[in-house]
Amino acid sequence: MKPSGTKRDAPVAATGSPAKQLAGFVAKYDPAVAKLARAARAALRKRLPTAIELVYDNYQFLAIGFSASERTSDCLVSLAVSPKGVALSFYYGASLLDPDGVLLGSGNQNRFIRLDSVATLALPSVEALIRAAMAAAKTPLPTSGRGRTVIKSVSKKQRPRR
Repeated sequence: MKPSGTKRDAPVAATGSPAKQLAGFVAKYDPAVAKLARAARAALRKRLPTAIELVYDNYQFLAIGFSASERTSDCLVSLAVSPKGVALSFYYGASLLDPDGVLLGSGNQNRFIRLDSVATLALPSVEALIRAAMAAAKTPLPTSGRGRTVIKSVSKKQRPRR
């Protein structure tokens, strides 16, 4: 695999399958955060079965994006895992209608929702935002097949995960 191109990111070495590598990244977190991250990932895999998971084990967060391609710009939603918890991030959230006012953040592009539990993903307002993100996508998810996991980058230096 290719390096991500920044000095802080290490080339991704083939040290086990992407699933095993991802499991190792998640295991670095406090057990409650890791449990929520695993449950939220499973729920999103079920909800978006053809999406490609783009994994970035960055300095501050573990990001697991659900994308129509291997391009970050095609990401619909992602999980942002930090020692404080897990958030559902909408890559183009600033452009989504949010009639219930559940999106947080004030950036020009990204918005997020803090996940108190995996049940947050099933709330009607969150489901509506996921559908809106899918509808607005420039590159739609494949209609058939199965997604895969791609480890995009691993930062050499990381903040403590616990």
